[in-house]
Amino acid sequence: MKLQRVVTTPDNYAPFLLSQGIKFGNLLFISGQAGAGDDGKIVEGGFRTQGEQAFANLRRALEAGGSSLNDVIKVTIFVTDMGNFQEVVALRRQFFSEPYPADTIAEVKALYDPAVLIEIEAIAAVRDGEAN
Repeated sequence: MKLQRVVTTPDNYAPFLLSQGIKFGNLLFISGQAGAGDDGKIVEGGFRTQGEQAFANLRRALEAGGSSLNDVIKVTIFVTDMGNFQEVVALRRQFFSEPYPADTIAEVKALYDPAVLIEIEAIAAVRDGEAN
């Protein structure tokens, strides 16, 4: 098996020399997705708005790799303020369904841009017949 790079349009990650995701067999590893709009700028509107955009970006990367939010096995959610924990739970309820993926939520001092409040990375399954 070979590694296959996942590319999205737009790809705000290209200047940073990393992939939106990597597919290996029937597994898909998605890089951290923040609340950046198509222009690469962090959306305004606070934590919930950024979280919804981050999940939209996660969905786009998963779909580009032949997967979906329903196929996420493990998710790691980084937040800059654990005071937003209940908002994270609400976002999980909005975007995931049972069986919910395994999850780690961690508060970090900062993310790649001071405006970023949440970043989400995931490992997902790729359905049979879709892996290269």
